[in-house]
Amino acid sequence: MTRSLYFVSVGGRSVLDDQQAASYEWVIEATPEQADYLRGLLSLMQEKEEEAFPGYIFPWPDTEEASVNSLYEEALQNVYNEIYQLGTRETRSHLAQYGVIRHSINGN
Repeated sequence: MTRSLYFVSVGGRSVLDDQQAASYEWVIEATPEQADYLRGLLSLMQEKEEEAFPGYIFPWPDTEEASVNSLYEEALQNVYNEIYQLGTRETRSHLAQYGVIRHSINGN
């Protein structure tokens, strides 16, 4: 399948094919299926953030903050790993420069 440019906003939880539609942080080259997969990862990240929310409001004394954040952090890391894999050269360079990706993904 042919890859097209998509414009990704992690904060806005969006993957759009129209650069003018909304603000974005990252540019990727993806097939429609890959873009849909990334949308699913963004939705999962949103779910994990919402699941962790009660832990922020009603912290339990015996629950460490790291355990409250762990599922959200894992989902967020999966999003950034996928953006890195699909990213343009500039996107990949910025992600590596900012240190938001784990260098253990497929040897990259």
